[in-house]
Amino acid sequence: MTATPQTIDYLYEKIVARNPGETEFHQALHEVLETLSPVLEKHPDYVRHKVIEHLCEPERQIIFRVPWQDDNGELQINRGFRVGFNSALGPYKGGLRFHPSVTLGTIKFLGFEQTFKNALTGLPIGSGKGGSDFDPKGKSDNEVMRFCQSFMTELYRHIGESTDVPAGDIGVGSREIGYLFGQYKRITNRYESGVITGKSPGWGGTVIRKKATGYGVVFFAEAMLANQDIYLKRKTCVVSGSGNVAIYAMEKLRTVGAKVIACSDSGGVIIDKHGIDIDTVVKIKEIERGRISRYIEHHPHAEYIENGNIWDIHCDLAFPCATQNELNASDAQTLIKNGCIAVCEGANMPCTPEAVALFLKNNIAYGPGKAANAGGVASSALEMQHNATRSSGFEYSEERLQEIMVNIHRQCCKTAEEFGVPGNYVVGANIAGFRRVADAMLAFGVI
Repeated sequence: MTATPQTIDYLYEKIVARNPGETEFHQALHEVLETLSPVLEKHPDYVRHKVIEHLCEPERQIIFRVPWQDDNGELQINRGFRVGFNSALGPYKGGLRFHPSVTLGTIKFLGFEQTFKNALTGLPIGSGKGGSDFDPKGKSDNEVMRFCQSFMTELYRHIGESTDVPAGDIGVGSREIGYLFGQYKRITNRYESGVITGKSPGWGGTVIRKKATGYGVVFFAEAMLANQDIYLKRKTCVVSGSGNVAIYAMEKLRTVGAKVIACSDSGGVIIDKHGIDIDTVVKIKEIERGRISRYIEHHPHAEYIENGNIWDIHCDLAFPCATQNELNASDAQTLIKNGCIAVCEGANMPCTPEAVALFLKNNIAYGPGKAANAGGVASSALEMQHNATRSSGFEYSEERLQEIMVNIHRQCCKTAEEFGVPGNYVVGANIAGFRRVADAMLAFGVI
């Protein structure tokens, strides 16, 4: 089989037929595969050895029942997932997502994206993803604890420091990580702190981990703009979401002199022309676990728009940091019309393919999530190193994270230029990540 666009179409149709109904996985596949024709033409061994077919098929997929008891004594049943996508570069590495929208297709799309993201870090980690359709929102601490303990009672047999290392994602923060690790420790009778990342610095975590994804997105945005001799200082930004990634993206943007005027949650949008008060957002979302609408109780001058669209707000830079497919073609057109110069993804695949096409067509600097939000998993790999050496986590600093993000940006730029599309971070990220994983797979033979 020769490397042509028809080859890619054939492979895509074949893989989709093997994975029916998994629309998000199909979308992630298409976004990557459509950029790979040039590298397949340059390296026919990838076609001859069917590297793409291997790469698109997870190495293992685990689905399990998670029974738990709510505070009323009622038995609840959820479904748990863990997909080990690729271990060519190291143990499976990727977060756990607790959200009612989680399906096997969701986990596979996230695991597939993770393959390229983890490869771009240059660190020795493979790719995986997991989670459950459990919704921690509105649950008591005791209910979350019982669920996490039941979830880990099955998951523990499939993970390990050299096998599979989960972390947090949407719905899984330091509270959930603590409950999960506690149950792992209890069942195994071993203190293997490297079996899960995102831990508190007091018991095996690193200081930078919690902030890493949000900070990393800003570091990547700075590097993109610097390529055009533009700087973030005094730029107006909007950041969708108000979870961990959004909060620390806003914090770092404030530190570098940019002004964040809007953030959101699933209920609506907060607009604060004075600049979002991040301490208030942290208090509402992380301590009180409330809705972002309560922001105006603390800042009456701000505006709350119920069910509002954050992408309607005029800004210089947009940071989609909430969830997949949150920014569509209509939103992209609005951002372009309103003078937005850059979009940098803090979430995984938050922009639809149509939106991405519009950004690229209109020369908007666009940082795809697999490159721009790799700071989280990069810091997780540093946490694994810290756990393996039983050293202090303080040396894994913000400067080290920035160095990794700048290197990812450099890889993307270099690869895009090599294949004749300078400034196209989609092509650069996809091909750079693909080649690192594919070369390792070829080295191992047919396995």
